[in-house]
Amino acid sequence: MRATAKRQKATPDKPSDNDGFEIADIELSLADKAYAAILKGLFDRSIPAGAELSQSDLIRLLGMTIQPLRDALRRLETEGLVTIHARSCIRFVRADLELSRSTYQFRSLIERAGARALAESGDADEIQTLVDDHVALIKALKENGWTPTEEAELNRLEERLHGALISALRNPLIELTARRLKNYVTLVRLDWLTTRPLAIRTLEEHLDILKACVARDGDAAEAALISHFQLALQRLIGMV
Repeated sequence: MRATAKRQKATPDKPSDNDGFEIADIELSLADKAYAAILKGLFDRSIPAGAELSQSDLIRLLGMTIQPLRDALRRLETEGLVTIHARSCIRFVRADLELSRSTYQFRSLIERAGARALAESGDADEIQTLVDDHVALIKALKENGWTPTEEAELNRLEERLHGALISALRNPLIELTARRLKNYVTLVRLDWLTTRPLAIRTLEEHLDILKACVARDGDAAEAALISHFQLALQRLIGMV
């Protein structure tokens, strides 16, 4: 009995050695939620692009506490989406022509290498599936018109194609950069009105890339990618 009592005394109730990590995880989660809430505000325009707001404004607008907000703002500043002016305001990036050009230039630099990599060593079945799905959506657009169903499928194909180009590079640093760059793409495209003719044109440009990948022609795939981004930028700024 005495031995049992000693064992019980040797294990008193006390905070877990992991409690510090659990607290840190909670704080990290709150900061992540604040980050996501600010991005959502930018994307749904409750935070206008180019706006200058105080921390108090953001706390009222987003319903969050100060420390997670500060952590999220520091993260957004490193990504170039905000500029923090001490004791003054937080200035959000303006989705203007310069940002559009910079965004598409950066995407082109990354994804042209991805197009070549996908053409030279990408999975043949994945590439062919993308081709088939693009062809099917073009057919649906010509038969059914431009409906929310076709719009959703176009968005999915955009994600799948450009995701495949990034994944083909097999570089975690590029994947991280591409995820951040996606926020810029969303911002500059907020006012982009897609119509059925523009959707078909986009899909046909995608097919040019994919058909070059099917043929294992890296030069043609890279050239098609560059052309696609040039035309997409022109559509974005209203030139075509």
